[in-house]
This record gives sequence, C-alpha cells and structure tokens, in this order.
Amino acid sequence: MKRSFDLIVSLVIFICLFPVFLMFAFLVKLKLGSPIIFKQLRPGLNAKPFYLYKLRSMTNQRDSNGKVLPDYLRITPFGKFLRKYSLDEYPQLLNVIKGDISLVGPRPLLMEYLPLYTKEQSKRHQVKPGITGWAQINGRNAITWEEKFELDVWYVNNRSFLLDMKILFLTVYKVAVSEGINQPGQVTMESFKGSNSTIGRGHG
Repeated sequence: MKRSFDLIVSLVIFICLFPVFLMFAFLVKLKLGSPIIFKQLRPGLNAKPFYLYKLRSMTNQRDSNGKVLPDYLRITPFGKFLRKYSLDEYPQLLNVIKGDISLVGPRPLLMEYLPLYTKEQSKRHQVKPGITGWAQINGRNAITWEEKFELDVWYVNNRSFLLDMKILFLTVYKVAVSEGINQPGQVTMESFKGSNSTIGRGHG
C-alpha cells in the first residue's frame, strides 16, 4: 500500500510541477552554474547505497588553492530561497519513483556517518529513507543529531499509513512557515561526528 501510494502521488506531483521545475532549473543554471542537479551517494534501506538527487543550492567557489569554500560562503540568497521552501528537494521525486526512497521516512544522510551510529541509531536504516519524516516535522535541522535519531527510530517502531499521512500534512505546514530550516548559528546542519556514548556502536 505504501509503495503504491508513493508511486501514484510522486508521479502526479512530478508531472504537475514539472513546468515550475524547468523554470527553477533555468534559474539555477543562470545563478549557480552547472550541474543543475546535485547527486550524492546516500545509504538507503539496510544502508544500501543509491544516488540522491537535488537541485543545486550552492556555488562551486574555491579558494586560491583550489579548495571548495565553506558552505556559508557558497550559498547565495537564491540558494537560501530554494532551501527555505524545500524547492531543492523536487528531483527526489525521481528517487521515489525509482523506489530508492519513500515520501515518508528518515532522511538519507551521508555514507560517512554509517560507522558513527550506535546500534540503536542504526535502526533508522530498517525502513526506506524519505523526502520528509518524523524528525523533519519535529525540529528538522534546529534539533541535535541525537534528538533527530531518536525521532527517526521512534518512527521505525511506530510507522503506519495514518502516521505517514499526518507527517505529509504537517510537512506542508512546516514548509509554508519555513520552520527549522537551519541549525542555530549554522547555514546548514553541522556534520555528525558520533554520539557522546560509544556503547552499542554499530555500522548501521
């Protein structure tokens, strides 16, 4: 039922918003450069890698030594606008259509985080990741990594179709009011470096 719902809804949204996507893709090309679509290897169900798609929201600016500048120097007002209203997430509908992710589930994070999870935190990979999730409507990037993982694991243990519907409706509201986009004092979420406790550490 979940897969059928994901496929139907993502196809309808993708087709209906495709003209809008083309407009923003042109603006990304104009303001931020190429490639328009940013793709990165992320862990999916059971930590199996897949390529996640997003509209690029930062430039490729580098220093005199060729090193990529920090995020806060590469993100532009246009990039902030894309993130504020989650417009950069649109290409992930293709990931849903392909079956890499679901509309609702724990957000797919970086591959390099896998060895850093505790055994409990690694449970977030027991379900498909999602475009939005329980953590996204309960703080998004404004909460700590530990709080986010607790919410992810709670979702894994309590998931249901009705809960997914609640998350989707609340996601629309959260995006509309632009709540919890960034961690306080950060342009993006600070990198996860592992929990304080190493008890029960696993590889996700």
